[in-house]
Amino acid sequence: MISLQMKLVSSLEKCFLDDAMETKTEKTRFVMFGNEKLSLQVMYRAQVQDEGIANYTCPFRLGGALAPYASVRLVANIPNQYPTYNVSPGGEFLRTEPGLYPDLIRPLPYHDRISLPHNQTHALWVDVRLPEDFAAGTYDLSLTVLHRNEPIGTVTAEITVLAAKLPAQTLIHTEWFYTDCIANYYHTRAFSNQHWKHIEGFLRTAVENGINMILTPVFTPELDTYVGGERLTTQLVDIELTGDDTYTFGFEKLHRWIDLCLECGVEYFEIPHFFTQWGAKAAPKIIVKVNGRRQKYFGWHTESTGEKYKNFLAQFIPALVQEFKKRGLYHKCFYHISDEPSLSALDHYRKCKEMVAPYLKGYPIIDALSELEFYTSGAIDKPVPNTRSAHKFHEAGVPGLWTYYCGGGRAGVADRSVSMPTHRTRMLGVQLYYYNIEGFLHWGYNFYNTRHSYSVLDPYANPDGSYFNPAGDCFLVYPGTDGTAWPSLRLNALREAVDDIRALRLYEEKFGREAAEALILEGTDGTFSFTHYPTDPMYLTNLREKIAAAFAEA
Repeated sequence: MISLQMKLVSSLEKCFLDDAMETKTEKTRFVMFGNEKLSLQVMYRAQVQDEGIANYTCPFRLGGALAPYASVRLVANIPNQYPTYNVSPGGEFLRTEPGLYPDLIRPLPYHDRISLPHNQTHALWVDVRLPEDFAAGTYDLSLTVLHRNEPIGTVTAEITVLAAKLPAQTLIHTEWFYTDCIANYYHTRAFSNQHWKHIEGFLRTAVENGINMILTPVFTPELDTYVGGERLTTQLVDIELTGDDTYTFGFEKLHRWIDLCLECGVEYFEIPHFFTQWGAKAAPKIIVKVNGRRQKYFGWHTESTGEKYKNFLAQFIPALVQEFKKRGLYHKCFYHISDEPSLSALDHYRKCKEMVAPYLKGYPIIDALSELEFYTSGAIDKPVPNTRSAHKFHEAGVPGLWTYYCGGGRAGVADRSVSMPTHRTRMLGVQLYYYNIEGFLHWGYNFYNTRHSYSVLDPYANPDGSYFNPAGDCFLVYPGTDGTAWPSLRLNALREAVDDIRALRLYEEKFGREAAEALILEGTDGTFSFTHYPTDPMYLTNLREKIAAAFAEA
């Protein structure tokens, strides 16, 4: 015998194994724009009464008019040894103790059957995607679980589809994409045919979830690498020394990369940093063929402002820029100097910037840095401050402002820690809209290494990078057994955050910017920022329903 409790809940819930059903708010009515993906969850808990049987696998069926457009996956739990920094527990975190946390959204392990373990709470993840010409109206979607061909549980959602469509995404969104981590996990040779297939799988998941700019390894990105260390070589450009300080370049792999990215829907290309992280002290690892043999020609041993590297950049950057121009993508490329330089490195950073600036006139150079002096001194025109410092750059009138965050699990800011409520992760979208942010950057789409890349890790066992940062900061996707990237609850929250921006822009188009900002402030104390925002889990749900109601009436 088996009894089953089921409840529909929103995508903002996280259902822990020991959660009682009554702790989650039931949600049976949903609203979606015609071109929006709607996500919801079916929370369930089984009681297995047969002795010696702790788990059944049971078939399920979808019903209702939207059944052909729905897909079902499982929300799986992952071990979380490092949920937060040393902070006081409170409403900003669901839990702060090590344990199993719901995060991974994966295909059903038993394909068309659901596993029903005894006395555990789980959740099914349901996505609804509609064809472009789908008629507006209110429809049902049901999910029924069967045991011995008899229904043992059913839930039914009422979904209203609006005639209005969300506008195209305007936010430029990058989560740093590491081809070396893909090769390391699947044990493939860099840029082998199998590696390219895996890269495609990871690209498609990124684009499907609102990531439209991809870090493009024209040379191996020298990010999160200890001094003197190196990561697996993933260099798209073939370089050969043909004479005294004269180089030739082969761009065949780069064009294959561009073709694949465009096919997957990528819009922007991000070129790795021309100098090492945290101060630009050295050159990144660059492999060059010398006398017929490939060797590490530049790297930690190379002075960043030395004549040898300066001469190389004088040849490499113009050649690289020309290749993107040939593809009509010159206006879609962003460049970097050094990641997160401190204020003490300002003068040296400026010298490095001056080395490359003559070859990048008219191109955006962006870097994650949070000291306003970098901007006011003219060292950089397009800074990317962290969300804690973004208000200073906003008040200084920086045009086309970007922002970033890192180090998940900090109190006070919207973030992507596994231990945080999902609404706190998703709040980023409303914040980016409110500050009219052009782009958002984060360092970890799929970072599967320890801090500074001393070694590679299994992300399923070490989602914190072996105590690098609280679980959730290092990556948004898990490497699937099918060679694709399996998303997390956090990645879906960021996708919904992007859709929140699109919904607010649609509202602004009809009612004006002032009305959209007023809508955001409803239900607050009159202030709203990156560090001060509503903590009520219903705030985002209510905001989207107000926007939907405005267009339903129209």
